[in-house]
Amino acid sequence: MAMKAAKFLHFLFIWLLVCTVLLKSADCHRWKKKIPEPCKNLVLYFHDILYNGSNKHNATSAIVGAPKGANLTILTGNNHFGDVVVFDDPITLDNNLHSTPVGRAQGFYFYDMKNTFNSWLGFTFVLNSTNYKGTITFNGADPILTKYRDISVVGGTGDFLMARGIATISTDAYEGDVYFRLRVNITLYECY
Repeated sequence: MAMKAAKFLHFLFIWLLVCTVLLKSADCHRWKKKIPEPCKNLVLYFHDILYNGSNKHNATSAIVGAPKGANLTILTGNNHFGDVVVFDDPITLDNNLHSTPVGRAQGFYFYDMKNTFNSWLGFTFVLNSTNYKGTITFNGADPILTKYRDISVVGGTGDFLMARGIATISTDAYEGDVYFRLRVNITLYECY
């Protein structure tokens, strides 16, 4: 009887050892997910001209919400906390504001931190050119003082149907609180 128990324990030990090795091996490889290759990459620029009370003919954005008592033609305080801005900005293929637009950037941003310069973006590129027709939708946090920021590409239509990916944005030009230009490097990983 003792011999049978010893053989059984020996078998059980070997079986547990094999199972542990197999499970550990399977567990180690589970996280190694292959990152897909990008299916499309494009670089566009959008130009934002904030309405300041005297530039209504060429302004492309306006403050629509601000802290109580704030002026809707001047951004609030050092970090603009609480300001909400809507925009309908021209998109170009290069960094020249006067280049032929290939579409419009339409959406909003709001400044969401008291102690640093930060905003949250939600917008859509509406493209209507010979190269691209359709929309690309973006959203995410924008820590403005960081040179390169990533925001999510969460969808699209037309040539960008159900697009998913990353947009790396960088401030290409900044002229006070009235004008800025963003370089948007769009990398799509899901294209249909």
